[in-house]
Amino acid sequence: MEKRNRSSERSEREPFKLIEDMLQLMEERGLVELEIEQEGLRIRLKRAGGGGQPTLEALPGSAQAPAAAAPASGGAARTAEEAGRVLIRSPMVGTFYRAPTPDSPPFTDADQEVEPGQVVCIIEAMKLMNEIKSEVSGRIAEVLAENGDPVEFGQPLFAVEPRA
Repeated sequence: MEKRNRSSERSEREPFKLIEDMLQLMEERGLVELEIEQEGLRIRLKRAGGGGQPTLEALPGSAQAPAAAAPASGGAARTAEEAGRVLIRSPMVGTFYRAPTPDSPPFTDADQEVEPGQVVCIIEAMKLMNEIKSEVSGRIAEVLAENGDPVEFGQPLFAVEPRA
C-alpha cells in the first residue's frame, strides 16, 4: 500500500514539473508558444501578445491541468491594477521567500524603490531557488504574498507604483 501512495504522490507532482520545465525552456529559447502532450496530459503555454509572462491553457480533450497553475485573480490584485499599479506576478508554482536566507533582510519591502532586473524575492520550486526580478522601475506599494507561503502561477506578489 505504501508503494501505491508514493507513486500516486509522484504522479500528482509530474504535471507541475512538466510546466516548470516548459517555462524554463520558453525562457531559455525565447519561445512564444510551446505545446506538449505526454501520457494523456496536453499542455500549451503561450505568451500573450508575443511577449510577457506565459499563460497556461487547458486544452479540450486533455487531462485537466493542475488547478494551482491557473492565474490567481484576487481582490487585492484588481484594486492594485485599478490604482494604476503594476503587478509583479509569480512565473511558477512554488514557495515564496522575501529574503535569500531566514536570517537575511528582505530583498525589498513596501515603500522601497525597485529597478528593472532587481531581485525582489525567491520562489522555491522542486528544491531550486528561482530569483524573481522586477521588470519595472518604481516604488513597492504593497507586498501581496506572505513569506513562506505557497504561490500559484500568475499570482500577484508585489504591487508597484511605476515611475513616470
